[in-house]
This record gives sequence, C-alpha cells and structure tokens, in this order.
Amino acid sequence: MYVITFLIILAVLVLVHEFGHFFSAKKFGVRVDEFGLGFPPRLWSIRKGETTYSLNAIPFGGFVKIFGETESAESAPDADLATSTESERSFVGKPRLVQAIILLAGIIMNVVFAWLLFSIAYMSGMTTGISSQDAKYITDSHVVVLDVLPGSPAALAGFQEGDELLSYSDPAAIQEITKDSAGKPITFQVLRLAETKDVTVTPERSSQTGNYMIGISMDTVGKASLPFYLAFWEGAKLTGRLFIGIVGGIYMLIHDAVLGHPDFSQISGPIGIARLVGDASKLGFAYLLSFTAFISLNLAVLNLIPFPALDGGRILFVAIEAIRRKSIDPKVANTVNAIGFGLLIILMLFVTYRDIVNISG
Repeated sequence: MYVITFLIILAVLVLVHEFGHFFSAKKFGVRVDEFGLGFPPRLWSIRKGETTYSLNAIPFGGFVKIFGETESAESAPDADLATSTESERSFVGKPRLVQAIILLAGIIMNVVFAWLLFSIAYMSGMTTGISSQDAKYITDSHVVVLDVLPGSPAALAGFQEGDELLSYSDPAAIQEITKDSAGKPITFQVLRLAETKDVTVTPERSSQTGNYMIGISMDTVGKASLPFYLAFWEGAKLTGRLFIGIVGGIYMLIHDAVLGHPDFSQISGPIGIARLVGDASKLGFAYLLSFTAFISLNLAVLNLIPFPALDGGRILFVAIEAIRRKSIDPKVANTVNAIGFGLLIILMLFVTYRDIVNISG
C-alpha cells in the first residue's frame, strides 16, 4: 500500500514539474510534441492537436518533448509540420530569456505546489510549533524532541527525533527535572509512530555549564487549524524556510563531496522515500501532505543544481550561449548531458542499494 502511495505521489510531483515546462512552452508559442508520464515503453497515448499525451511503463519520472530543444532538433522538424513558421515555434528559436523561463517553470511549479500543500495542511490541522501569533488556533499541545545530540545520554538511551514526551507538559519542566536529577536515571513515557514506550536515560554533567543534561532539544507543538488566509501566509513562510534549508544542505553535501568526504547518510533513494511515505501516512493526512510538499521542494532544489541532465545544467548552457552569443555544438551538449544522466543513474543505484542494505540490516 505504501509503495502505491509513493508511486502516486511521485507521479503527481513529476506531473506538476513537467506541467510547468509544458504550460510555459505553450504560453510562449513553442510547439510541444509530447507530454509523457513515466518513461517508455509507451503503454497508452492520445493525440490532441499537435501534442501527444502518453502514459509509459517506467513510473519513476516523466518528460515533455519540446520541439527544437537542440539545434539538431530544429533542423529536422516533422515532415507534416515543416512550414516556414515552424522555426519561430522551436525552443532554440526563442530568445535566451524565454528559454530560461521555460526551463525554470518546472522548478517554480514544484515550489508553488509545495506552498499549496503546506497551506492545505495548515488548514487541515498540521503539527507546528506554538507561537503567540497563532496560539489560539493550536490544539493538542505536547512536547516533541526536535534533535538528539550524537553520543549523548539521550542518543544512547534510544531517543529519536519526533518522539513525543508524554510525561511532561512543557520543555522547561523537563529541563528542571534533568538539572535536579543529580545524575540519577529518569524514565520518560514516549510516543513514537502511534506506539507508547518507556525510555530511561541517565543525565550527565555538562563540562561547560556544570548542569546535568541528556542531550536533546525540544519544543511544544500542537495541531494548527488555521483560517485560509493565515494558512497561506504560514505556508509561504514555511516553504521559504525549508527551501533555504534544503539549499544549504545540498550545498554542504556537494562541498563535502568535492573535499573527498561526502556524507550520504541523509540521502534516500526510491525505497527509502517509500518507507518515509509509509511513516508519514501513519501519522495522518496533514503529515502526508507536508511530507509530499517537502519532497516537492527537494525536487525543485535538485533541479536547480547546474549539473548536466538537470534543469539547472540546461539553464547554465543557455547562460553560456547568451554570453558567447553563439549556440553550443549540439554534439557537445548531448554528450555532456548523457554523461551527467549516467552519473545520476549511478548515484540513484548507489543510494537504492544503501536503502536495501539498511532495511535488511
């Protein structure tokens, strides 16, 4: 069931992304030859006007085939459409700015879609931190673990991010009890993925403050059921914060990879994401919406990377062409994109293998 849910989410996100390219291309008068969900072989198709809409066998992706995406495509139009006006309707026949907008449109659609999902989640009752601004809209407040310090007493005891601490009503009370523990074990009643368990932790004295600590950060959260105008405002703020955070995280991953010590522990392939979708589904509709929005933002940021075969790489090519005032040799562009696509496939296979190892372990 979770796999089916994941495939549906993936299909929707790809559809949203590719619709951005499709809509912008149509808006600027560029001919779209095919709008495909999934990758070939083709299972079903229908032609409306000049565009073929297809459903394909491999569900991990989708595509929009835009006329004249390369010089070679423009030089060999379909025989039945080869008129004197066709060159004006090709992608490469448009100004560089228009090309960049068409390439950016998919990324923008993923960001806008994430904003919409977060907004709906806020209206539906999304878990959020309590603030004075929206406290009157908060119900079911409780203390949740936001972070666990590696190697800390809490980590050794088995605390995890997202654990709900049922024993106490606010973080201040937990901090006070820990401070006054004198190093004696403390037992917390923890709710994790709808399962309640007892976790016992022995506080340690901090060498910096002299106080006893267990090594967690906490916040009081609750379900926010906001009116639509506040929901869209809070959804926009959350979208912006997460977008910036994802950009920072990917930058650090690339930075560390360049220095020779990449950390792939936070990267999940299709199998890992499917498991996370299952966890989010258990927590309710608002959680699933929020997680889908988070994936959509990750997809947007990933496509911004100036790497061959990604939208960001193609935008970089357009920028180079604009500076040079000359098109890049199609053979060079196609070769670079093929190499980039191959490297992406290798990366996906690697993270998928790691997901399988983690599950079997």
